[in-house]
Amino acid sequence: MGLNMKFNCLPPSIVFQEVPNEISLCFSITGCKVACTGCHSTELWHANHGNHLSNTSFRNWLTKYQNLISCVLFFGGEWQAKALIEKLRIAKSWGLKTCLYSGEKHIDISICEHLNFLKTGPWQSTLGGLDSIDSNQVFRNVQTGEKLNHLFIKNNHHHLSKGVNHVAA
Repeated sequence: MGLNMKFNCLPPSIVFQEVPNEISLCFSITGCKVACTGCHSTELWHANHGNHLSNTSFRNWLTKYQNLISCVLFFGGEWQAKALIEKLRIAKSWGLKTCLYSGEKHIDISICEHLNFLKTGPWQSTLGGLDSIDSNQVFRNVQTGEKLNHLFIKNNHHHLSKGVNHVAA
């Protein structure tokens, strides 16, 4: 990581499905090196894309959405651990939960200790995302270690019943 590398992001958005039971302010950080085949956000691969997310601008976003959000979510940013940890600490000091979505399989403990939730694993189209029972991606509660993928799978009971009925037929 170069010292002059900016911690850039696309304009943040409010999201409801990425962190179960939370209303999250989502920052998509640019400079992703994973470059998953089939990625739906290839604009995040380019480090110079987007705008610099300074601690001041981050606080301004939190002020704008104060009392409307319960969590701050980062799509990426682990490749700039120092800048990411600064933002995670700020979010925590505001009483917000924190989450990181990463295409990496493992995230450094220095980042994890500032997270409530963590999604790991590269996108693999043949396995699907968190809403697939076959996904290689894992969404965890960092404090308890509990795997929470089941919260993303719609009609889980119906899907399983359908499989059982198909076998019985």
